[in-house]
Amino acid sequence: MDFNALLDAVPAQAVYALTGLIILVESIGIPLPGEIMLVTASLLASGPEPRISIHGVAAAAIVGAAVGDSIGYFVGRHFGDRLFGWLGERFPHHVNDETIGYAKHAFHRHGVWAVFFGRFVALLRIFAGPLAGSLRMSYPRFLLANVTGAFAWAGGLAYGVHFLGKVAEKWMHNFSFVGLIVALAFGVFVSTVMRKRISANVAAYAEAKRAAGEEINPTTVA
Repeated sequence: MDFNALLDAVPAQAVYALTGLIILVESIGIPLPGEIMLVTASLLASGPEPRISIHGVAAAAIVGAAVGDSIGYFVGRHFGDRLFGWLGERFPHHVNDETIGYAKHAFHRHGVWAVFFGRFVALLRIFAGPLAGSLRMSYPRFLLANVTGAFAWAGGLAYGVHFLGKVAEKWMHNFSFVGLIVALAFGVFVSTVMRKRISANVAAYAEAKRAAGEEINPTTVA
């Protein structure tokens, strides 16, 4: 299979659109590999003569993140627990009492900062918008944290990976093929490490709640 020809056949606009769409849907609350898609697109924009612009990738990711979180905010504000119940039925591994309870705990502890820094944590990235809405966080405060977080996470990750890709390109003779493999491998590695770390935090939170005889996912967080 000619991987160069395969990648050349994909329009740049399709890469931007797919990157923005996956991140947007993830930000609404649907578990999708937004980080992996962003890393892959950023590395593909790092070739010697790239057809894909890193500025286009970063812009699509930032817009997708900000718009997706805002949609998630209003969905969570109007539907709240029904949304989490629906997600729990379809994605029980990602959405359950333990993960939602831990996310609520993070919001209660860090407030609006959970929205900003949540961009860098897979679990909070999925729940930030819907939870902020369901917990009636002020929308202007949410929007400020949402947009700045989107710029910091999506823009920072896109340009950071792009820079690393440019450095690595000096040692790559067949970038299109090798770059794709590196992008996927790196994305999967980062995602796996973060997922394990968050899973450990969620488990520790749930165990502490059980030991104290408290609800893991309380309706209201005191």
